[in-house]
Amino acid sequence: MVKERIINNRLLSTKGFAPQYPFASHYLDINGHALHYLDEGSGPPVLMVHGNPTWSFYFRHLVLRLSNTCRTLVPDHIGCGFSDKPEPGAYDYTLASRVRDLDALVAHTVPNGKISLILHDWGGMIGLAWALDHLDRVDKLVITNTAGFFLPENKRFPIILWMIKHMHWFAVPAILGLNLFSVGALFLGAHTRLSAETKKGLTAPYNSWKNRIATLKFVQDIPLTEKDRSWPVVDRVDRNLERILPEQVLFLWGAKDFVFDTRFLDEFLRRLPGAEFHLFADAGHYLFEDKPKETGDLIHRFLRT
Repeated sequence: MVKERIINNRLLSTKGFAPQYPFASHYLDINGHALHYLDEGSGPPVLMVHGNPTWSFYFRHLVLRLSNTCRTLVPDHIGCGFSDKPEPGAYDYTLASRVRDLDALVAHTVPNGKISLILHDWGGMIGLAWALDHLDRVDKLVITNTAGFFLPENKRFPIILWMIKHMHWFAVPAILGLNLFSVGALFLGAHTRLSAETKKGLTAPYNSWKNRIATLKFVQDIPLTEKDRSWPVVDRVDRNLERILPEQVLFLWGAKDFVFDTRFLDEFLRRLPGAEFHLFADAGHYLFEDKPKETGDLIHRFLRT
């Protein structure tokens, strides 16, 4: 079934990748903005939180793998996927807003009881910030190629991200005009060669200047100094990460990630010693594209133990 959705007067459609994304759409109104999410299967709830520049499509293999035994919930952040893409003046594209949106979705879909989270990229910081405020509700955490702290001491901030964050004259035409962040990730994010259908699916929502605003704002919101608006949220996660029990966590990591390399995994393991982890030497940032079966099997087993 091909789904169509009007976002900012621009038609978005699953045409070209519909067989890979055979899911029903659900929407939650958050302060006048429609947040799109998947709600597939039944059983213990599992919430999957994506990063930048992906959307719920990135978790499609896991939804199919886990929805036989779990209730899988997968939102598209505001500005991403099939969610509304408001102008910056109409929505505050910051980490705190993302955490509030996630809390609103959880309150709507799973108001009580335990919930597990699967986190990737920016979804790691968003999901961990929510989890640390609701530890009594967290069952298990699957953490993949992300951060839960400021940059490790031996890691430099990538120059291309610095340029996007600080050089407006470069970032606006490159990201909003040419869609270089989303398109570039197709080649840098996965170790394996992605099919044409997968490339179409990953980039489809970002089909116009206006519809790419979130990919730019996510990078601009990365806090590097205390003057940055999202510094307090990251600082809170950084200082409280050890409150999570290592036995609650499964780390799955693509070793060839061009940003979240193994130094991030090492830092996580230093803070949560004894947590289970699996390092995939021949996988990159888009781990679930490189290793869909292997990661699906590991997550399925972990959630059932």
